[in-house]
Amino acid sequence: MKTNFLGLPLKNPVIIAAGPWNRDGENIRKSLASGAGAVITETIISEPNLDARPRIAYNGSGAQNIRLYSDVQIEGWEREIEIAKQDGGLVIASVSAHTPSELAYLAVKMEKYGADAIELGLSTPMGGALEVIASDPEEVYNMTRCVVENVKIPVIVKLSQNASNLSTVAKAVKRAGGSGVSAINAIRCILGVDIETNKPLLPTYGGYSGVPIKPLGLASVATIVQSVDIPVCGIGGIDSYENVLEYILLGASAVQVGTSLLINGRSHITKIIHDLERWAEERGITDVDDIKGKALDNLKSFEEIKIEPLYSHVKDIDCIPGCNKCINSCMYEAIYRNEDGEIVVDPNLCTGCGLCTFLCDARKLYLGW
Repeated sequence: MKTNFLGLPLKNPVIIAAGPWNRDGENIRKSLASGAGAVITETIISEPNLDARPRIAYNGSGAQNIRLYSDVQIEGWEREIEIAKQDGGLVIASVSAHTPSELAYLAVKMEKYGADAIELGLSTPMGGALEVIASDPEEVYNMTRCVVENVKIPVIVKLSQNASNLSTVAKAVKRAGGSGVSAINAIRCILGVDIETNKPLLPTYGGYSGVPIKPLGLASVATIVQSVDIPVCGIGGIDSYENVLEYILLGASAVQVGTSLLINGRSHITKIIHDLERWAEERGITDVDDIKGKALDNLKSFEEIKIEPLYSHVKDIDCIPGCNKCINSCMYEAIYRNEDGEIVVDPNLCTGCGLCTFLCDARKLYLGW
């Protein structure tokens, strides 16, 4: 399922996000070999930082990362990008800086070194300064405009979910001539605290990523797509081909995967792409545009929702032995077992909230009239 993103022809919509897995040319080659449509370098800055140790924590569902940027010097990326592209493939350079001129300087260098596009990292969960920039449409405009005026390749801007005005910021990117936006960046977090030692799992705030942030990423993509006509790359919690499709159905032209690779290895990227291709072939879909945004027709504002007389119904299938999730969770006390031990819903008490239909592992309950 091909896609055209930023004017770049991608063989599939899966892009490997910026991160330490793409820290140099050889690792980018490995990422491209997994089958991804494109790969984004680890974020490049003017003065590389030393890594904190430890710097990654994981709680079984989401990850916190406090590695900031690439540790390769700017000039070193000339060789790394050359190595990365030895076998073909599209390489997008991620760059970050605090001023428009510095950002443009880095972008020009990466274009000279052979990057196919630029992604601007205008936020970071680890500090405050860039988060202020990411929420200020005029700052985002100035940063983007300066880069766009100095390079000929596409420029995409990575947006922060911490900004409460994503629509306005995305409009500023378009006004500045940006080719598209990616959303969302990792979210500022503290993953947890060891209650025996009184120490956070990592010693500072970090970026939260992985499956738990997918709902935030989906909402951000839909908001941007409905607000401004600019290509969007969806990021956040993508762990399967179904997740890729969710973002596309809400209007994304491509997606980025990072934490899933970090936890499961590059072979998981190959699996996601293989599953996506199989799904598309079974339905005769060859291009992302065939399905892009299809779910937006079913996405309404709260004011548009009609109040319908729905309540839970019970299918004639067996419960999972010992399960009482629906009964325990019903705040309206509408669900109970009769004398024969069968699940019953009282339509006079059920208000159609829908929670039980999601909790029922046997799929015995459903909403209807």
